[in-house]
Amino acid sequence: MQLSRILTAPLVVDVRPGAVADLGALLADRRIATGGRVAVAVGPSQGDSILADLDLGPAEVFRVEDGTVDSGVALGKRLRADAYEVVAGIGGGRTIDVTKFAAHMAGVPMVAVATNLAHDGIASPISSLEHESGKGSYGVVPPVAVLVDLDRVRNGPPRSVRSGIGDVVNNLSAVADWELAAADRGEPVDGLAVTLARTAAQAVLHQPGTVADDGFLTVLAESLILSGIAMTVAGSSRPSSGGDHEILHAIEQLYPGTANHGELAGVGALFCTFLRGDEPGGALLSSCLARHGLPRTPADLGLAPDEFTKAVLHAPETRPGRYTILERLDMDEAAITERVRDFVAVYGDTR
Repeated sequence: MQLSRILTAPLVVDVRPGAVADLGALLADRRIATGGRVAVAVGPSQGDSILADLDLGPAEVFRVEDGTVDSGVALGKRLRADAYEVVAGIGGGRTIDVTKFAAHMAGVPMVAVATNLAHDGIASPISSLEHESGKGSYGVVPPVAVLVDLDRVRNGPPRSVRSGIGDVVNNLSAVADWELAAADRGEPVDGLAVTLARTAAQAVLHQPGTVADDGFLTVLAESLILSGIAMTVAGSSRPSSGGDHEILHAIEQLYPGTANHGELAGVGALFCTFLRGDEPGGALLSSCLARHGLPRTPADLGLAPDEFTKAVLHAPETRPGRYTILERLDMDEAAITERVRDFVAVYGDTR
């Protein structure tokens, strides 16, 4: 069973400057398509400029204007009705998530062409899409190939790249929560998935340089892809999502627009690491977030301590059935208020 999941990992991973130039040849690769119709879905930012630089022949282009379930369903219907053999999603996280969902719905392979490194959804078996009641996660078949063009990544907002750092280093907290669930509840842990997720996080945690360096961007891109593969191996988001993401989703629900995904993941991971009493791990994580200019505390997110407390209190409700340090401690509002105060004192929030 584990082997079958490994075989669904990308058969092509290309991370380098100019990587997108090989998209046409990749789409013609008989391991992916045998000569049938090819579709390309592009996002509202760099997608069109990439298309202008490529010769994709008769490929039909679809526009993805938002990251909703409705967009995914609409694109999936087109792919299925017109018998496309492969679809490439070109853009940021929303475009790739919509395209993954549509490809899964239509039963066709999907190639991910990432123009930013904001989160670990590039190669994951999950699409995070908006719907009438907020945002949901949907299981999908992961991409058969992943291209990351570092030239295009550098053209994007630096904040988006830094966000990816938060989303990958939070794996350490997520894995710790998974192991906690195994100790307390007997939940099975996939050792290979843990190794992949932990390796991805450690690579970024200890990588010198900044988002301005190709060497650092390469390690970050490969680590985000590795995180996606870890989730494929596990068959769930467990290797990359624990109490950290419960807090993330709670903040998104209670205080929409507070920060982006990776920024919230980093703060959530640091707080959960603090709750577990892991001082060495917290020091390493805090140092990494600070080095890259990422938030570490509620004030860095623009939240007052009582707002962050409310988010932590609400967090377990965002993932019913998932066991993390938050579920183990089962804190009431007074207890959370005290722990948030102590957390703020340790990590320098002067608000």
